[in-house]
Amino acid sequence: MQNRIMVLRKDQRLSQARLAELAGVTRQTINAIENDKYDPSLSLAFRLADLLGTTVDDLFQRTKGEHQ
Repeated sequence: MQNRIMVLRKDQRLSQARLAELAGVTRQTINAIENDKYDPSLSLAFRLADLLGTTVDDLFQRTKGEHQ
């Protein structure tokens, strides 16, 4: 899956620290999610999607050839 959080965050000119503050997590958590080292809980994924003005589906898009 392609993680679009970093792209959307930068489009909105949000730092990792600011997004983390708004989402109620640490900057390290946002960094780990953006670098595919941590899978967010469903509730956190929905919070991030809401903060970034998108859907959970859009945050974590499947790339061609990935299993459904």
